[in-house]
Amino acid sequence: MENILPKFDSVFSIDCVIFGFDEGELKILLIERNVEPFKDWWALPGYIVEQDESLDNAAERILYELTGLKGIYMDQFFTFGDVNRHPQGRVITVGYYAMIRLGGNKDLKPAPITNYAKKAVWTPLADLNKLAFDHDKIFGRAFEKIRNKISYQPIAFELLPEKFTLTQLQHLYEVILNKKLDKRNFRKKMLNYGILKELDEKQKGVSYRAAKLYKFDKRKYARLFQKELSFGK
Repeated sequence: MENILPKFDSVFSIDCVIFGFDEGELKILLIERNVEPFKDWWALPGYIVEQDESLDNAAERILYELTGLKGIYMDQFFTFGDVNRHPQGRVITVGYYAMIRLGGNKDLKPAPITNYAKKAVWTPLADLNKLAFDHDKIFGRAFEKIRNKISYQPIAFELLPEKFTLTQLQHLYEVILNKKLDKRNFRKKMLNYGILKELDEKQKGVSYRAAKLYKFDKRKYARLFQKELSFGK
């Protein structure tokens, strides 16, 4: 006679930390919750994983339902399992993060397609207030992740426009690392790596002296470097 094993009941959720850089500010995508608990609070885009879907598929679905964004590549960065992190019972959440460009041709105006959220907005980190649940902790862990990673991988280029100035690049590093970098040393190091392609173009529509534009050469980076670099140090 075949033994019938009891099924485990498990509740998992996904919380997404989506970073964007726009007009000199690092921003994070938040939703205004429309349900209890924490109704009317600001929170990270997140919800429960359905029993028949993988974590990656759930992350993609949840982000789309709450913000209208899709086709965003996200990485897992940590699992949060404090017993009392959710007032309705034990819920383990898997954190995902992404860094995306704001502006340009891609439509990044978030709009929920579910009643679970009232709206989704890009919020400057400087304006960040207390979030629902333990989302302050989840955001902090994600920010720590990119702050560490930006020092040895060229992830900053995921946030910048395709064409950028060296000043924009340096400012982004300074915002994430929260420290002032020496202009001469920073530019010398970045140019010496040989992964920036200088363009025969300059800024347009600026009231000051237009600066040269550059592009990140992904192919050259992949070909030249198989080891970690000391970006931003």
